[in-house]
Amino acid sequence: MNQPALTRREILKTAALGAFTLPLFGSVAFAAEKKNAEKAAPAVLPSYATFPDGREHGLRLGVTSYSTRSLTLDETIATMKVVRISNLALYKAHCNWESASVDECRAIGEKLKAGGFRLTGSGVINLSNDEAKTRQAFENAKAGGMATMVCKPAKDALRLVEQLAKEFDQKLAIHNHGPEDKEYPSPAVAFEAIKSLDSRIGLCIDVGHTARFGEDPIAAIKKYASRVYDVHMKDSVAIVGAQKDVPIEVGAGRLDIRGLLRVLLEVKYNGVVTFEYEKVAGNPVTGLAESLGYVRGMLAALAA
Repeated sequence: MNQPALTRREILKTAALGAFTLPLFGSVAFAAEKKNAEKAAPAVLPSYATFPDGREHGLRLGVTSYSTRSLTLDETIATMKVVRISNLALYKAHCNWESASVDECRAIGEKLKAGGFRLTGSGVINLSNDEAKTRQAFENAKAGGMATMVCKPAKDALRLVEQLAKEFDQKLAIHNHGPEDKEYPSPAVAFEAIKSLDSRIGLCIDVGHTARFGEDPIAAIKKYASRVYDVHMKDSVAIVGAQKDVPIEVGAGRLDIRGLLRVLLEVKYNGVVTFEYEKVAGNPVTGLAESLGYVRGMLAALAA
């Protein structure tokens, strides 16, 4: 898919926060660079606290901490404050929702809340047909105050998962992983598996994996809008059918980012647009910041 007419430079120029105002991450230098970046930010930019639910120009923006998997939880929290993100989904490196204790999950949830964050989701939680193990994941999500459990339930566990979703009144979003995923390669496959289940069970549409599978993520968002509870925002240069993704900063790849944002606004999507920065090489903070800056600029352009 080709990128829309607006150039990358134009988008980043209008962005609420571009990559060039953000710190390069270093264990000692990070705090000082963060302070300098905050001082350097123009006074006209909205502050971190301006958006009570993380909504910017109609969409709620967030980050999954898989993006900062090489950082500690405290470093991740500091990074989120710099990039002005208050919606955070925690990857297992920062809280293992499948095996941690209820007390550990509750403490992490309280820590995030005290810092002004909403725990909007998780890394992909595997749910099996083992009731004790799956119940533990639900108990942990509840203890942490998680809004939406991003998950991958085994096909033979779906009825158990539905039962627990009702019992815990927990919203779930099944994540698709592209051609190599034998259970949920695309939103269409995931929807077919859950369409007759309780409405608490929906989709987390990963736009990069969806495009790589050969399904149009824009069409998928529109078609399944009523059951789309999370969207993983990313970009990729991988071709259709590739068994391995080639992630890149948002706006530099093959995806129609403007089209994705426009359809999310059209369907009045109320979930979180969760950035999942997966590029291995390079600095996760600057790559994430560039991606956020691009989307913020695009949203500002669409709203103008």
